[in-house]
Amino acid sequence: MKKKIKIKSILIIVILFYIVYIFINQQITMKKLKGQINNSKIELTKVKEKNQKLQDEVKMSKTSKYIEKLARERLGLVKQGETPVISNTK
Repeated sequence: MKKKIKIKSILIIVILFYIVYIFINQQITMKKLKGQINNSKIELTKVKEKNQKLQDEVKMSKTSKYIEKLARERLGLVKQGETPVISNTK
């Protein structure tokens, strides 16, 4: 009888340790996943902000004022009657 009780007790203890191990392992995995989710949310927010800035730039680039500004800065174009000024500082 005592041998049967001992085997049952050991078996129950082993099963309990296994359950505790699984529970702890799951908690660690969940904590890692939550960290990854938080990092992904932060990255998503940054990407959305960058996307919004780029969309604003695209909208602005379609305006005539922006096109004129680029023509003056990059191509050195001037309107009729204006005097071009050349700068040597770079």
